[in-house]
Amino acid sequence: MTQRLVIVESPAKAKTIKKYLGKGYNVLASYGHVRDLRPKEGAVDPANDFAMHYEPIARNSNHVSAIAEALKKHDELYLATDPDREGEAIAYHLCELLKQKKLLKDKPIKRVVFYEITKPAILEAIEQPRELSQDMINAQQARRALDYLVGFNLSPTLWRKVRPGLSAGRVQSPALRMIVERELEIEQFESREYWTIDALCIKDKQNFKAKLIEFNNEKVKQFTITDATMAQQVINDIKQDANGELIVEKIEKKQRKRNPAAPFTTSTLQQEASRKLGFGAQRTMRIAQQLYEGIEVDGALTGLITYMRTDSVNLAQSACDEIREAISERFGADQIPKEARVFKTKAKNAQEAHEAIRPTSAMRHPDSLKRTLSEEQFKLYNLIWRRTIASQMIHATIDTVGVTFDVAQKHRFKANGSTITDPGFLKVYEEGLDDSKEKDGNKLLPEFKENESIPLNDVKGEQHFTEPPPRFSEATLVKTLEEYGIGRPSTYATIISTLIQRGYATLENKRFHPTDVGRVVNRFLTSYFTNYVDYSFTANLEDQLDAISVGKEEWQPVLKAFWEPFKTLVDDVQANVQRKDVTQEPIDEKCPECDAPLSIRLGKRGRFIGCTGYPDCSYTRSLNGDEESNQTPEVVEDRKCPDCESDLHIKSGKYGKFIGCSSYPDCKFIEPLEKPKETGVECPKCHKGEILQRKSRRGKVFYSCSRYPDCDYAIWYMPVKEPCPECDWPITAIKTTKSKGTERVCPQKDCKFAEPWEDSDG
Repeated sequence: MTQRLVIVESPAKAKTIKKYLGKGYNVLASYGHVRDLRPKEGAVDPANDFAMHYEPIARNSNHVSAIAEALKKHDELYLATDPDREGEAIAYHLCELLKQKKLLKDKPIKRVVFYEITKPAILEAIEQPRELSQDMINAQQARRALDYLVGFNLSPTLWRKVRPGLSAGRVQSPALRMIVERELEIEQFESREYWTIDALCIKDKQNFKAKLIEFNNEKVKQFTITDATMAQQVINDIKQDANGELIVEKIEKKQRKRNPAAPFTTSTLQQEASRKLGFGAQRTMRIAQQLYEGIEVDGALTGLITYMRTDSVNLAQSACDEIREAISERFGADQIPKEARVFKTKAKNAQEAHEAIRPTSAMRHPDSLKRTLSEEQFKLYNLIWRRTIASQMIHATIDTVGVTFDVAQKHRFKANGSTITDPGFLKVYEEGLDDSKEKDGNKLLPEFKENESIPLNDVKGEQHFTEPPPRFSEATLVKTLEEYGIGRPSTYATIISTLIQRGYATLENKRFHPTDVGRVVNRFLTSYFTNYVDYSFTANLEDQLDAISVGKEEWQPVLKAFWEPFKTLVDDVQANVQRKDVTQEPIDEKCPECDAPLSIRLGKRGRFIGCTGYPDCSYTRSLNGDEESNQTPEVVEDRKCPDCESDLHIKSGKYGKFIGCSSYPDCKFIEPLEKPKETGVECPKCHKGEILQRKSRRGKVFYSCSRYPDCDYAIWYMPVKEPCPECDWPITAIKTTKSKGTERVCPQKDCKFAEPWEDSDG
């Protein structure tokens, strides 16, 4: 019998596929990438046609050795890594390492691709292998080379001109620009007052409101009524003219149809998981990976969803047929449209041959899996199942009514109502909404007749103020990146995590805030590397990479067109831009002590205003106007020092702000200003407390038990509620290093478990 060796990325995926293939097949995991550019200068050589110098990834060397040993006993090699550019590259690099070991001379190499881990899909892929796609490999290598060239040239420039240890990324930098520009919009926003006027009425024992739309036969706009005095005058005039009644002038009734949203792509899944479940992009992708690779259902490993990195909204015909059957069984045949719905993607260069993210079987209802899945797995699967089912259901039918009321033939009010007369797909799923969008719902009005008189109970004004644009959430940032064509399905989660890990942005109340360092880095990049943080430039480069992947462009010319002007600019900035040009932002104000210009500067504790005459003049103050040398401590209200009953003050120290006793140095009580953040992970040592995120005195984040000092358990890396598969320790942790990237590891010193946490670019 022919012995075939099948290679996938993860052990979970290997276990599921092995079950489907049976005898004659051995399935092993590479544990992600096996080779990468050597982490030193010269790994990409522009002078030698962008030759790339790779080296094996140390953490996966044992897995490669196991594959090499197994291959000696097998007749054929099947490469079944993920069906995207990253998966193609993993397969290619593994082949290169095996060639170096002289193990591929007489062995056929077959590339197999599937988008769901089900028995029919796996067997069909094995029966229809292809060769490795050199175009896809070239596209991935070009992306990797671009990121390397930017990182190894732009980051040292940041070290010299801003602060040591900083780094810049090709795709993350435009994302940072979005966050900073939104913050500047918010800071520069000037709120304006305006008023709305409502008529309060009752008919048939039902209260309703109507909004003023015309006053003295002139249309009421947002800023027609701008203060309380004007509002009261309008109210008085209307009451006097109305004489206690409104007349029904016009009734408009319409019926509209609302169609369901398309099934999920990577982007829309991340957006909806953020809106509806509160999951971050990285968390969403981690759970989706688990559902894709296989969960034990009824004693058998089963892939529950299709491949989760996709920008296509297509559904296979067989999937549509099963979805329609599931709808008929569960909701009735009248809930299926005559023909299956076909959606068109809005994403540029979407891979239309791929499928949207969907359940591998529409018949597998979420409730049937509730005992099998973890809480977060169930929530995400339920979201995917409902979105997919709803996408193939009939439209919702909504009756709307608009009633215009007249007052003395010179003032007009309008009331709007809507009723969902046939919910259709809304029985199953309703798409979440971003900021400032109104939601459809039932808002009933009484029945009216034209020329009917309606008693007017009261007229009231309501004060409003215009609000600045909202800060980006993970959902709206991913949506905006996709709209601009920046990044691709596999990169959104990485972009977000990188911005936070580098300290360029923070997530506060699920909204992005740029840090002081992030602001300065963005100012530097937008001032001196304008093209390279330009949204259209970044999107066009993504389009070129896509063109390489389908053989429409050659990768070296694309790299050359990018590299030559970029390198010239880097050299020019290093030679001609001084550090003060980057870290100091002049303001139109003179120093009160020496009359020299003031500037916003970046210090160890963030941005502040300082004199440009430093060191001759040491005048400084905080950005909010407090002179740092004479700043009065801020008293903590409603609290006293627990040690000596003195007032507590908010103080500033070497490592930032903290709460300290006002009687210092006689009393040395201190505590952090920031309260520890909850992680939702139970302490694995005492099983009573919760692991909290805290900051050390030096500002380094660590995680420890909420019952400290009764329980002293602490780790340096973010904990997750997933036990170690090797030693069964109740939790694991997410660790990121330059050499190994991001991994899930066991925090126990004696356990060596580690596995890749999230693939980077794809």
